[in-house]
Amino acid sequence: MKKLFLITLSILLLGGASIVRAQITAESPVDGLYQDQGIVNKTPLPLPSVRKADIMWSKRIWREIDFRQKMNQVFYFPIEQQQNWKSFITVVLDALKQGKITAYDLSNTDELLVPITYQEIIGRQTDTIHRTMRRANPPYDEYDTTIITEFDPSKVMRLRLKEDWYFDKQRSQMLVRIDAFCPVIIKDHNGQEVSEPLFWVSYPQARKVLAQALAFNPDNSAMRLSFDDIFIKRLFESYIYKEQNMFDRRISAYATGVDAIMESNRIKRQMFNFEQYLWQY
Repeated sequence: MKKLFLITLSILLLGGASIVRAQITAESPVDGLYQDQGIVNKTPLPLPSVRKADIMWSKRIWREIDFRQKMNQVFYFPIEQQQNWKSFITVVLDALKQGKITAYDLSNTDELLVPITYQEIIGRQTDTIHRTMRRANPPYDEYDTTIITEFDPSKVMRLRLKEDWYFDKQRSQMLVRIDAFCPVIIKDHNGQEVSEPLFWVSYPQARKVLAQALAFNPDNSAMRLSFDDIFIKRLFESYIYKEQNMFDRRISAYATGVDAIMESNRIKRQMFNFEQYLWQY
């Protein structure tokens, strides 16, 4: 009788412990000071209106952001998604997959003309190689195999921007508008880096998505930035690789190495001086 009582008591204790354990694990813990829901309902700040009559000067330029530079690493990390925190390319690809934004195929004029689907983008970056291999063990016979290399978003290490710089005489300011951006993947070809642009996206169309995507703020984790904030506040380092010209050519078409860097800086300095020379001190 005593033995039966002990067995019954043990069963009740184990059952009660499992119920308590189930109740404890059913509630997800708060990982941080508070439950962070992320920037969900944030809308992008409206840009100043533009009238054709107020634009007395404008120039279109193309610049490139390298994610490997220290200031630009906020675009590249995290490689693995962490709750509300994603890398820039992951935000863009997720928005394309959900149909929130539209990607456009590449063209020689960088115009947004031909839409391209998410499946087409992934399909173009998926390589299928058929090879004949030899077994390492006897009888060392040969066999055919297929090697499939899927698209790796972590290899997107650059971003191209198409911008319009203009002087608004109504506000007496030099302003800039980002028209579109293009992710660029870096591939290794015989030991050399090869840049391969993927697609163009209209920046005004993508602003709502970018405004709701969290980015890392190294100075204050309580004040989270969005990718739209980074673009609007110009919190990135870049270099100019093309300006609008009669020949429609890039800097790399007529300058290389140090000369290309100096030409990029010359274009940047020229726009800065244009605004300064409008005033008399």
